[in-house]
Amino acid sequence: MKNTNLELAFTEEQSMVMDAAKEFCRENSDIKTVRALLSSELGFNMEIWTKMVELGWSGITIPESFGGTDLGISALIPVVENMGHYLLTAPLITSAIAAQAILHCGTTELKDIWLSRLAKGCIGTLAILENEDIGSAVTMTAIDKGGKIELRGRKILVSDAAAADFFLALCKFETDLVLVLVSSDQIKSDCILERKLIDETKRAGDIDFNGVVVDANAMVKVTPRSIKDLKLIGALLHAAEATGCCSATLDNIVSYLTTRTQFGRLIGSYQALKHPTAEILIQMDSAKSLIYHAATLTSSSNFCIDTEIACRMAKAQANDALLFAGDRAVQFHGGMGFTYECDAQLYIRRAQWAQHQYGDSQHHRFHLAELLLKD
Repeated sequence: MKNTNLELAFTEEQSMVMDAAKEFCRENSDIKTVRALLSSELGFNMEIWTKMVELGWSGITIPESFGGTDLGISALIPVVENMGHYLLTAPLITSAIAAQAILHCGTTELKDIWLSRLAKGCIGTLAILENEDIGSAVTMTAIDKGGKIELRGRKILVSDAAAADFFLALCKFETDLVLVLVSSDQIKSDCILERKLIDETKRAGDIDFNGVVVDANAMVKVTPRSIKDLKLIGALLHAAEATGCCSATLDNIVSYLTTRTQFGRLIGSYQALKHPTAEILIQMDSAKSLIYHAATLTSSSNFCIDTEIACRMAKAQANDALLFAGDRAVQFHGGMGFTYECDAQLYIRRAQWAQHQYGDSQHHRFHLAELLLKD
């Protein structure tokens, strides 16, 4: 079995960001506010997004030369963790992944234009799925049209599709993998089909890119390794968000167990409820440790095997922790837990959605077996 890097650090920058994010999310995303946004078009409040940009969160992973603060992925983790705890939805994760794609794969021209815009609150998103399998082959194509590039194909479940200012679509160009930057004004409104998600705090859409023509300089070649690294970053950020939500789910459970009485006793006094609640805490803390370990390793620009192992372990554990917590929250509330008015429904729906973002537990453990158990 492979010996892995076990380094774990929590920096002063992370601590400062954690405190600021906790206060901001608590003030701007109570449950009443979350429910009020369920039926909104974008799923988030644009004014809150503007405030987040003003706090510098949109530029946390972007170098100072492009208007960011260059604190790295590790400093973004506490922000999305608190967003998960308070179910504050905003296009921060999608834009951060788009920024990483441009930063590590983009040309100088693309970096100069789009990283500065992202730091100022421009919304970008990565379009990579052509079916529900995160590991599926790329079939969408980019075709040379004499100095222009024409796209053929579609992408599904593109996060924040309706709010995005630009898309980075993964395609095949002859024998190469490429990312093609398409601005939102190049997509007709009827080419974006909104998808109804089980988690109604989130938004995604299917996009028909057929016939879209862009300049050749909007296309950059990428490698399977660079795409895998982007997926690992996405998995880590969604793991942090899921673990924050798991914390809120645990709070919801404890609050109910310590106030609801039955047969003259608080139901939290029964071992059948105490033991699973303790198990949620153990699973959640395990996920947090794995997440901050992975965040420590991603502070290096070199994504090694240890980083991949850490990110995959973090996502698998975060998936399991939130799924278990969401299920117990519903069950412990009894019949009321199955009603839409019960907040436990928000958490189990987030659990069902989050597990499939950038790979479910089975997907990551399949790859972990290859990494950890090979000779």
